[in-house]
Amino acid sequence: MVDMTALTDMHSGEASRKRIARRRAAETRLKAYGILALFLAGAALVALLGSVFTKAGGALTETYLTMPVTLDASEIDPEGTGDASIIRRGDFTGLVKDMLKEQFPNAKGRTTRRELYDLTSAGAPFELADHVAANPSLVGETITFPLLASDVTDLYLKGAYGNFVAKEVEGQLTLSEDGDAYRVSSTAPDFEVALERVKEGLITEARKVRGQARLQENGVVEFTRRAEAAETVEEREKNEKLAEARAAARDQFLAQAVDLEARAAAPGGDEELSEDNRSVLINVAGSWLKMTRITPAGGIAEPLIPLDGDVSVSDDWQLYTTDLPEASRKVSDNQIVWIEQLRDQGRVDVVFNTRFFTAGDSREPELAGIWGAVVGSFWTMLVTFALAFPIGVLAAIYLEEFAPKNKLTDFIEVNINNLAAVPSIVFGLLGLSVFLGVFGVPRSAPIAGGIVLALMTLPTIIIASRAAIRAVPPSIRDAAVGLGASPLQATFHHVLPLAMPGILTGTIIGMAQALGETAPLIMIGMVAFIVDIPQGITDSASVLPVQVFRWSDFPERAFEARTAAAICVLLLFLVVMNAIAVFLRKRFERRW
Repeated sequence: MVDMTALTDMHSGEASRKRIARRRAAETRLKAYGILALFLAGAALVALLGSVFTKAGGALTETYLTMPVTLDASEIDPEGTGDASIIRRGDFTGLVKDMLKEQFPNAKGRTTRRELYDLTSAGAPFELADHVAANPSLVGETITFPLLASDVTDLYLKGAYGNFVAKEVEGQLTLSEDGDAYRVSSTAPDFEVALERVKEGLITEARKVRGQARLQENGVVEFTRRAEAAETVEEREKNEKLAEARAAARDQFLAQAVDLEARAAAPGGDEELSEDNRSVLINVAGSWLKMTRITPAGGIAEPLIPLDGDVSVSDDWQLYTTDLPEASRKVSDNQIVWIEQLRDQGRVDVVFNTRFFTAGDSREPELAGIWGAVVGSFWTMLVTFALAFPIGVLAAIYLEEFAPKNKLTDFIEVNINNLAAVPSIVFGLLGLSVFLGVFGVPRSAPIAGGIVLALMTLPTIIIASRAAIRAVPPSIRDAAVGLGASPLQATFHHVLPLAMPGILTGTIIGMAQALGETAPLIMIGMVAFIVDIPQGITDSASVLPVQVFRWSDFPERAFEARTAAAICVLLLFLVVMNAIAVFLRKRFERRW
């Protein structure tokens, strides 16, 4: 018999209360772990998407410089034919350069001229040529035309090289000529503020130098350890010399950092401004000066855009400083001055970047677009679907409805399941050696990529299709056969239509997985630089994930934003495909 007294004591005593408390505590900890895991996963997702979307914003706009361009007939169409092909062969690059030299006549010397020409894109003359070819009556006239800005100009205007900080001035500026330069001073402590900004830059530079010293110190420790562990005299001497060299470099960096910090901490100051310092620029009476030496009272400045007339005293002046030294940014002080002048004249226009969605690839970031990769992905997915869907569904029907249950079919089923877990690059190697090497399928073409991705997607489609077919109740088959249908008719007329929502869901998920694959496509050459938009499955093409991979490897900083924007486009496609799969499952799902 059950001892009710002992049972009651077990469930109502002190020990029982402790067990219940421990159990509730364990449940609470489990809930807390689950909530923490969800929070961490959500935070990681938000950080990832936030980083991608923030960077992608820079690719959604592009910059134009609206300039007057004289279309010299002798340079474009000397015989006045009006033929578009002859006009396009005109020297429009020379016309754009002449226009820039006319706008900024102070730009002298090869280096300065090269900086001036870098304000506009290399593609701007071709767009001007197309416009004039479409309107031959413009030849000989001076027109106002929006020239596409270069990536350097575009990034500067988007703040990628730091801010161009304007300092409010209170005093009156005094200038006196000193050879080719000017001595400048103010009746108020305006230059003290600029000098403080320069000193902030010295402290930032000192931190970087100390970081380099720490790296050298790591080298000293490592080479010293190797010297102590060396088994031969030659090896020990070699490591000792390397340690001494690292120690000398460390001491040099530390001395440089100490000097920078001392200059920043010293009261007042007299700084020579080189390209390693923050730049200090003065805009006075429409002209620009760059300071080469600064003190709390003023300093020495050289003209970037010479003063127009004799200006010795002025109340109309502004003082500017940069966030980064000239050596740490791609845009020079000259280019900053020219861009700011154009902005003041209202010649800078920022518009939505439709080119990114309509153009093909380019080495110039401001000309690069994603349309070629989108079309290449479409053709590749078309080939993948055309091959993988019928083969995968028919294989699933045979294995599930007609194949005998023996060791051979068990062996095939096991291998299909294993193929789903094979790394995708293995399929790329297979495509490279068999389809390209043996059958001569065109390299870098969507047909090659589609065949490889179809092989990779087949196991997913077969497994999903078999599961969907297996979910159809046997009563459907029995009823069809009982009414006189053959097994083939019962399968294709009754079972397959009922299983189709599940089959399509699995197919779309497999296609979405294939759309995001990069490794197998790189193996078959779809990483090549393709400018033209593919017109068919045999044309050379690239695809979205490969385009992302290529742009992320380019050194130009403007490609960062385009890479992020391309990722957003790829994510959009994946979300849409998964949404379609969910819709099909909800819309046509049958419950028995």
